[in-house]
Amino acid sequence: MYTLSANQYGKAEIHLVRIYRDSPRHEIRDLTVTTSLRGDFEDAYTTGDQSKVLPTDTQKNTAFAFAKTHGEGAVEDYALALGRHFVDNDEFAREATIEVLVDGWDRVVVGGAEHEHTWVRRGPERRTVRVDAVGTGDDQRLEVTGGVTDLVILKSTGSEFHGFHKDEYTTLGETDDRILATSIDAAWRFGTFPADWDAAFDAARAALVGTFATWHSLALQQTLWQIGQAVLDAVPELAEVKLAAPNKHHFLYDFSRFTVEPPIPNDNEVFHADDRPYGLIEATVTRS
Repeated sequence: MYTLSANQYGKAEIHLVRIYRDSPRHEIRDLTVTTSLRGDFEDAYTTGDQSKVLPTDTQKNTAFAFAKTHGEGAVEDYALALGRHFVDNDEFAREATIEVLVDGWDRVVVGGAEHEHTWVRRGPERRTVRVDAVGTGDDQRLEVTGGVTDLVILKSTGSEFHGFHKDEYTTLGETDDRILATSIDAAWRFGTFPADWDAAFDAARAALVGTFATWHSLALQQTLWQIGQAVLDAVPELAEVKLAAPNKHHFLYDFSRFTVEPPIPNDNEVFHADDRPYGLIEATVTRS
């Protein structure tokens, strides 16, 4: 005897681009949308009966249509509209999750002036939005999580790592001056909705990068703890921040092995950047 204990289905990585042409200065929005539905879909799995299944192709079409009909506000407004639509209009869907990755574009500058309809893609950092819509009517629950992914950041000093536990396999040396580099994934969950989604994102991101830059770090763990507090302080509507940070190691290159004369000094100037393996540091900071 077996039980289908959980299931969901949807359309992954719907890449859509919306151009706003309301004036000679165009705007661009570049989204990758993933939809997931959960509900009364057991028969599709256990017997192959598709009578309750809204095709994933339909979900894709809806995402494109809503980019036009519900695309004027913040990305969070678009995702909320999409999530509400599926649970309000699909009688068999009890829950919907909408995940959005936002690719940024910077305007091309020509002759000192920003061009009105040409951009260069920014990256690898992307803004993230997730909406969970559960139920309908007065009992409907909406949860919004914002954040960033692949925010690559590095400071050339202001970081230490020493006094750590050692055993018979420990070879890492202690340091009181090192490069600290990482690629941060951050997800901040809203307890209440802010008046301005974009302003909330800007404040949270500024707190994240500002704290990383200015906090004298004794460990990446300590830095994440400080970042989490700073983000919650910057946006009162936030309830929680989840942070994941791979330690992008930079090892001082050893010139002492060379026989060249005079010896080449290396005063924390030339490093070997090692992309793997890496330490992965994670933390969740919650408002009390």
